[in-house]
Amino acid sequence: MTPRKNLSRLSTWLTVAAAGVLALTVLWPQLSAEAQRGRGGLRCQVHLTQARVPGDLSERGLITFARRHRAARMRESDDANLNDRQWRANAIFAFNRPPGDLEFHALFYDITDGPRTFIREMSVFVSDRSQRTVLHRINLPRPTFRPNRRIEMVVTVNRQEVGSTRFIIDGEEIRHSGQVDFSDEQAAGRD
Repeated sequence: MTPRKNLSRLSTWLTVAAAGVLALTVLWPQLSAEAQRGRGGLRCQVHLTQARVPGDLSERGLITFARRHRAARMRESDDANLNDRQWRANAIFAFNRPPGDLEFHALFYDITDGPRTFIREMSVFVSDRSQRTVLHRINLPRPTFRPNRRIEMVVTVNRQEVGSTRFIIDGEEIRHSGQVDFSDEQAAGRD
């Protein structure tokens, strides 16, 4: 082979290698994100309980407690005024690995009528980036939340859904008598 042909082959090989490196550099973040989602990226199991959580539990003990005392139906508080009532629970978020951020979000959707209807967002802050299990107190107040509805709570980290749970909130509906009382002056047409 002549030196000119060797130089031509080397030039072609270097051009192909450079194009491959450039394509890999451009596509790598997308491939990496897809691989993480497909091969077990960040996931979160969500457990809700209305039971009092003991303070001396280990991480594994907390998750076991949450599974055993899971609230599929949440009872509302028994405040005298109906509009002051709310649903209180403990949410245990169990990530498969640390989320790597000091904040994640829980989004609440009403799914009673089929598709998701957004209700509210809740930010959850953690004290340590390496934390995998988080215990957080939640309050779902009236009138934002209505009784006897099916709710889906979705956990997001960096706008990616990583877990969810569904539950029902039970409560007393506001009752209307259907009777209207007018004063004598209103009935006579005088204000």
